[in-house]
Amino acid sequence: MNKLLGSIEEAVRACGLRDGMTISFHHHLRGGDYVLNLVMEAIAAQGIHDLTINASAIQDGHGPLGAHIRNKVVTGIEANFIGPVIGRVISEGHLERPVIFRTHGGRASDIDDGTSHIDVAFIAAPSADERGNCNGILGPSACGSLGYAMPDARHADKVVVITDNLMPYPLSPISISEADVDYVVRVDKIGDPAGIATGSTKLTRDPVALRIASQASRVIEASGLLRDGFSFQTGAGGASLAVAGMLTETMVAGKIHGSYALGGTTGYLVDMLEAGCFEKLLDVQCFDLKAIASLRENPRHVEISASQYAGPKSKSCAADGLDVVLLGATQIDTDFNVNVHTDSNGRIIGGSGGHSDVAACAKLTIIVAPLSRARLPIVVDHVLTTSTPGDTVDVLVTQAGVAVNPKRGDLIERLRAAKLPLVSIESLRELAERQCGVPRPAALSDRVVGRVLYRDGKVIDTIYGVQ
Repeated sequence: MNKLLGSIEEAVRACGLRDGMTISFHHHLRGGDYVLNLVMEAIAAQGIHDLTINASAIQDGHGPLGAHIRNKVVTGIEANFIGPVIGRVISEGHLERPVIFRTHGGRASDIDDGTSHIDVAFIAAPSADERGNCNGILGPSACGSLGYAMPDARHADKVVVITDNLMPYPLSPISISEADVDYVVRVDKIGDPAGIATGSTKLTRDPVALRIASQASRVIEASGLLRDGFSFQTGAGGASLAVAGMLTETMVAGKIHGSYALGGTTGYLVDMLEAGCFEKLLDVQCFDLKAIASLRENPRHVEISASQYAGPKSKSCAADGLDVVLLGATQIDTDFNVNVHTDSNGRIIGGSGGHSDVAACAKLTIIVAPLSRARLPIVVDHVLTTSTPGDTVDVLVTQAGVAVNPKRGDLIERLRAAKLPLVSIESLRELAERQCGVPRPAALSDRVVGRVLYRDGKVIDTIYGVQ
């Protein structure tokens, strides 16, 4: 009954990994994850090549993966998000096959129904026992929910749990069961939990972002959706987190009791739960240490899988019941299409994650973004890459006004009655161009380096390399 092996190298051999197979990873340790690098080092040392990595996300801490791409150890990647470090390697044409970008829900559904097959899943587990029961809420590397790893554990041919906190059998609580695990490996360290909170998880003090947050909060209040039973998801960007703080004050003052908040969880959503704004938090990923502690201690903070979060082929998913979602954008065009995959030069810097999943499901989808970043307009004629189609986006909130998708005539009337500063999205584009100038077209090659799949599995756009 003891599945414990002495090293990652031994686990790679025990799984029968060979050239041409697909391996998977999850990103719950975000910028602090060590496991992908440790596994890839062990695989490369055994001379295995031509692998596909299927990852919920690839972070900038995974920089050593670039060498494995150049050396053809990895020739294909399927992911929901790829950070700028490896994104640059791919945009410059070093990956042999184009990246397949999915959404969080689309990846889970494709794994669930066998469309996306995984030969070996490597799961970073902050706590585990010798039979493979594991969770993310205990141990020195606690990261919170393991929701993105759950479909991998259920369906991969072989599952390896890698932990730095081996506990007596039986471990509890259980996020991933021994029934799905083949091998367990103990290492010195699976990651740095401080890396979970890196990047866009801090409350903004920028006056422009605070103005945007204030306008977005007013849009939600005027929409008619902020009432008892309200359900909500917000991003982890500074302006989005500021909206959460403002909504907390409004909901507490108005004695409004929402049903649930969803998605990646921050301490600001935990504050809303504890203030009585919501009955439950449904958590597929923790974004900071306060969220991890809440998931461990509060029974109203509930861990869910990626399939339950936003799987379009699931019999139902939590995203289906969302009232309001707040999202960001790298670019948004005059048809309300949103780009979160590439920067203004065409380099890969991100990915949809759950962006297009929840935009398609929510009653009200709000994009919060400044008119420009680094002297480049955010509002453009045509986005370089379509991540989320415009027919699923309702409102753009900027510091210069609020643009509503013309298809939402009902919402336009509500916001006008609330005396919000309504403007056309075309006028926002013109203002951005007056302030920043018209940017030069991106210098792209004719080589396809990525394909963006919508949540239904269909190709929504193609990403070309940079020159």
